Amino acid sequence: MTVARKFSLYLSLTVVGVIMVGPLYWLFASSLKPSADIYSFPPAWWPTSFEWHNYVDAWRSAPFGDFYLNSIITTVAGTALEVTNAVLTAYAFVFLRFPFKRVLFGILLAALMVPGHVVLLPNYLTVSELGWINTYQGIVIPGAASAFGAFLLRQHMLTLPDEIIDAARVDGAGHLRRLFSVVLPLSKPMVITVTIVSMVGKWNDFVWPLIVTNTNSMRTLPVGLLLLKNAEGYVNWGAVMAATVFVVLPVLVVFFIAQRQIVAGLTQGAVKG
Repeated sequence: MTVARKFSLYLSLTVVGVIMVGPLYWLFASSLKPSADIYSFPPAWWPTSFEWHNYVDAWRSAPFGDFYLNSIITTVAGTALEVTNAVLTAYAFVFLRFPFKRVLFGILLAALMVPGHVVLLPNYLTVSELGWINTYQGIVIPGAASAFGAFLLRQHMLTLPDEIIDAARVDGAGHLRRLFSVVLPLSKPMVITVTIVSMVGKWNDFVWPLIVTNTNSMRTLPVGLLLLKNAEGYVNWGAVMAATVFVVLPVLVVFFIAQRQIVAGLTQGAVKG
């Protein structure tokens, strides 16, 4: 690689990095700015004074303790259900024989193409009939399955060595033992990837919790952030930015901890039909 080409590559990566990191920097910097800095033009890229009380104001202006608890409960329960369903579905499509297998897999692929908002009304009517409005199960159950996660794990399981699976079968291992003793250990990076993708999606989910809850005691963080922003007469954008940090920070921490597993899961092995 020539020097000019290497320079252009690093320059391109730097520009992309700035574009990606810039909004995060602006978020964290604005959460510490006084109101005058936020409204100033040209923009103030560094706070003239660090207003740490923005975080206190944000926390006290809405029940963020309840929002955090609700987000943790719905995210953990929803992710556990979604990943479990994805693992079992993927295993069935790869290692089991049953009627209409190809047809059902085609339906799974078709489900990937259906926008999530299409099922909002049917899900809401179903949850309402079950009496689950403003409940944890009403938030969690409609999202307990993921066509994307099942498809991703299925494609990965197709790459597992047949010899290892056959050896476990010869040793008398049943399907559950093969799943937990052989398939899952070999699929760990991909399972972690699917788990994190599911977790981030549920943590950031806004539309469904907004529709299916009607009291602050059941709101999740993204919905609580909107309530804080739309509070009548509330113009403290520093506190709004601080509240946004409350929502974003846990996801960033999880990503930085698990980024190697994510990359390994997305790049592990080649896909065979």
